[in-house]
Amino acid sequence: MDVDTRISIRDVGKIYGAGRKQVEALKSVDLDIRDNEFVCMVGPSGCGKSTLLRIIADLQRPSSGVVEVATTAHVVRPSAVVFQDYSIFPWKSVSENVRFGLIAQGLPKREVEDRVKLWLAKLGLSAFADSYPSQLSGGMRQRVAIARAMVVESEILLMDEPFAALDAQLRRLLQEELLSLWQDMRRTVLFITHNLDEAILLGDRVVVMSGRPGRVIGDYTVPFGRPRDAGIRGSGEFAALEQELWEQLRHEVTGEDPKGAAA
Repeated sequence: MDVDTRISIRDVGKIYGAGRKQVEALKSVDLDIRDNEFVCMVGPSGCGKSTLLRIIADLQRPSSGVVEVATTAHVVRPSAVVFQDYSIFPWKSVSENVRFGLIAQGLPKREVEDRVKLWLAKLGLSAFADSYPSQLSGGMRQRVAIARAMVVESEILLMDEPFAALDAQLRRLLQEELLSLWQDMRRTVLFITHNLDEAILLGDRVVVMSGRPGRVIGDYTVPFGRPRDAGIRGSGEFAALEQELWEQLRHEVTGEDPKGAAA
């Protein structure tokens, strides 16, 4: 694996079931993600994006191929995961949820409290430290999930459509907050989304997956440097890239070939 590569995926496949019930979710996936790179992945529903993320997170095993994750020796958890469904504990307060991963690491109490306080402040949650998830809006609950992932200081952040369940206004707000946070912390991120606008705004690259079985069919460099802000949405380059991505993705969604004939 190249010295600058943080995640290396080679010829990865995933098959569920057997016989007539067998489903091939992924086939011959190859992808490299460099250190401190923000990669967004888009593709049709059911194409295996979330499956691939879970394989990288070591929550599932591939049926074939190899995933290598480079990490430094002192890191307890090389990756942290944020899911779409506010994966936080409903019986714990906001601060207890954020604190959970740090306690599992066995860190000194003072360091735990300092980190929790820092990330509650960064995500605008300080005033809600003693609140419970049932008392929070969807946007606030997802902030808690992001804070819990950030606070453990993992080198890799895996995000599986974290803003999909939010309304348009909250989604835009959290996109901008994540953009600002990442530009401060610079970790390696794989971000799964169905939203092309979101992918271009956040990513250094946008990877396009085919319909099932999922494989990489496109890899686009986002032509905007860092730091950046939401104002890039108004540029011609942004619109052109969004259209180019949609043209490739549309063929996978509709089943049409690039010339418009039915597949």
